[in-house]
Order: sequence, then structure tokens, then C-alpha cells
Amino acid sequence: MFTRLDGDEVIWTGGDREHADVILLATGYRPALDWLARLGALTGDGRPRQRGGLSSTHRGLGFVGLEWQRTPASNSLRGVGADARHLLRKLAPAGVSPVATHP
Repeated sequence: MFTRLDGDEVIWTGGDREHADVILLATGYRPALDWLARLGALTGDGRPRQRGGLSSTHRGLGFVGLEWQRTPASNSLRGVGADARHLLRKLAPAGVSPVATHP
């Protein structure tokens, strides 16, 4: 897991740096996103400001597993995979395959 972000770089536990266009955090099915409130990324009642999983406030920020994110199945095991693939296609730069490069 990374320890911090510096601009468009991820700082890993050992101090290595790596450029990142997108960071996708899997938080489970109980959203705990209050740490995004100070960034203005949440509504007054704590829901992400998003459309189809893409943040409407921060470029490069996306969400999956939200109720009715794109379909009735978005917050289920049946639907979250399709939403994640959709989101990665939207977030990845043109011509770049969205894959993890660091364990």
C-alpha cells in the first residue's frame, strides 16, 4: 500500500515513487468516505458527487459499488465488475492499458 501522494506520484512504503494517472481504492460495501469531505468530493449527506462513477469534482477520481451507480446491480457482486471495467476505460489515458504495476 502507498503511504502518501505527491502530485501525480505515489510514494510506496519503501520510499519508491511511481507515476499514477488513476488510483482505485476498494473500500468494501460499507462506504467510509468521510475523509473525502474536506476535498468537496461529497454531498452534504456524505454521498460521492459523481455521475456513472466518475467524480464530478476531481478529475481522475472514481467510485464503484455505489447504489444505482449505473444499473440496479451496481452495488452487488453481479454488477460491480462491469462498473469497474467501465470506470477504468473512462479513467485510463488513451492507449494505456489500466493495470497495476506495483504489488
